[in-house]
Amino acid sequence: MTQDSQDNVERLDALFERFNKGDQPGLVVAVAHRGAILYRRGFGLASLEHGVINTAATRLRIGSTSKHFTCLAALLLAEEGKLDIDAGIRTYMPELPLLAGDPTLRQLMTHTGGYRCYLDLTLLAQGVATLPRGGALAAQVRQRAVNFPPGERMIYCNGGYHLLSLVIGRVSGMSFETFLKERIFNVMGMVDTESVADDMQIRPRMATQHVPDGKGGFMRGLFPAWEVLGEGGIVSTVDDMLLWLAHLRGSKRLGSEASWREMLTKPRYSSGAEGVYALGLMRTPHRNVEFLHHAGGVFGGACQMLTVVEHALDVIILTNGAAANPVELATQVVDIVLGDSILGAKPAAPTQTAGYESLLGKYHSRESGTYCVIADHDGQVNAIFHNVKHMPLPLIETADGLRVDDGAGGTLLIKPRTSAAEGRVTAVELVDCGHAEILERLPDTAQSLSDASAGLEGTYHSSDAAARATIAMANDELTLTMEGVAGSANYRLNPVGNGVFTFDPAGQSTVICGVLTVQRSGKQVAHFRIDTTRTRNLKFTREA
Repeated sequence: MTQDSQDNVERLDALFERFNKGDQPGLVVAVAHRGAILYRRGFGLASLEHGVINTAATRLRIGSTSKHFTCLAALLLAEEGKLDIDAGIRTYMPELPLLAGDPTLRQLMTHTGGYRCYLDLTLLAQGVATLPRGGALAAQVRQRAVNFPPGERMIYCNGGYHLLSLVIGRVSGMSFETFLKERIFNVMGMVDTESVADDMQIRPRMATQHVPDGKGGFMRGLFPAWEVLGEGGIVSTVDDMLLWLAHLRGSKRLGSEASWREMLTKPRYSSGAEGVYALGLMRTPHRNVEFLHHAGGVFGGACQMLTVVEHALDVIILTNGAAANPVELATQVVDIVLGDSILGAKPAAPTQTAGYESLLGKYHSRESGTYCVIADHDGQVNAIFHNVKHMPLPLIETADGLRVDDGAGGTLLIKPRTSAAEGRVTAVELVDCGHAEILERLPDTAQSLSDASAGLEGTYHSSDAAARATIAMANDELTLTMEGVAGSANYRLNPVGNGVFTFDPAGQSTVICGVLTVQRSGKQVAHFRIDTTRTRNLKFTREA
């Protein structure tokens, strides 16, 4: 090992040392550079219950990193003439309703199909209760509205990948799991990799997924369905994933040259803007290099798979409940290994709040339901989109406006609109996937809870969500209770504007946040709509 390599190993040890705990879940890391393994270590426990440590041989879920394997499976079938990725999904699944258009398989792969997501709908309506078999498809079939027309923009949709997996099973004549095993994993020699449809199965050497219980301990992380497929079902090891990463950026044993061109082609939205999410893989710049990557999240774990093709640098990080962000960690690994001499200038720093004080405030579009809070965070201006990504996102100053990287493959632009009469920003133009909408400033002080809730209490129903919603006032708190197919979920409603509420989980088993906008008929609310990260304009109607 060269001195530079030894120095890198020591710096990587320092980066991951905080996860080397004997009483906490952890992670497994592997890094290869120019064909040689540079770093390969496990940290923390694979099982708190049994005191088993994480090692390089530990098998963990890779979550949504599974998606590009699903796309490759479809392309292999396309090479055989068994499907066409530019055909509409209803060509293969005619039971799906024809809504705003028939999204193509390619559009499902790039999350531009416009369909709502069964998983988001499930979590909204019933929390993490387990959906019955067939429930994912049933949720997609019963939709009578979409997030947007096919091709208009991107919203991440696990449901699209579930449908794609079912198509692969139908046209191949074998189960989705068997197709991956026989046509991809066995061919590649990925002996420890398989697609596992639920978290009730016990698999050899597989780490337990750990979710904080809010009391200093942990619960098991269980996916709330029996049939997770190409949207996130794969279990693997860092060794198998390094083998795959070398294939991903190097000479191919699987798939034609044409198929791999398809895999790496970025989409264009109806606005003409180019996206960064290709077929299950993201292509994004980092300083002077390009990342080819995809992250994954499961209940009680997370993953990041990344390669810098031009420097043959491969990184895989798998976690089973450590308080870690593998996306940030993988980027730090790249910075350590390649260094400033290769990477050049560091990314632009977040914009300072000074000079943008008039922009701070709450903004909302009654037409789309989008709600945004722009606020100061440690001297920097941040945005929180309650139905885009419920966490502070730093704003970066550009010539076109303030850029927001949402971490899911899209870049948003915020353009302030200032009123000379008021001397402050009264609205913002939000540009998403090249499409612009106006968000109006909401009053700095929201209505009182009693005024905001007038005519709102009662019971409502949504056929698309297959859920009943009850809004009630209790102990000076406005609550929303959802009852879905297999369970229930509880939320707190917080007024932020006239007829506009944010909602947040009110219990350990609830994970969705979003915006509720009311529509009144006289003094009583007749309808309300819900907008979350992956579900838009979901309507609930008051029951008689």
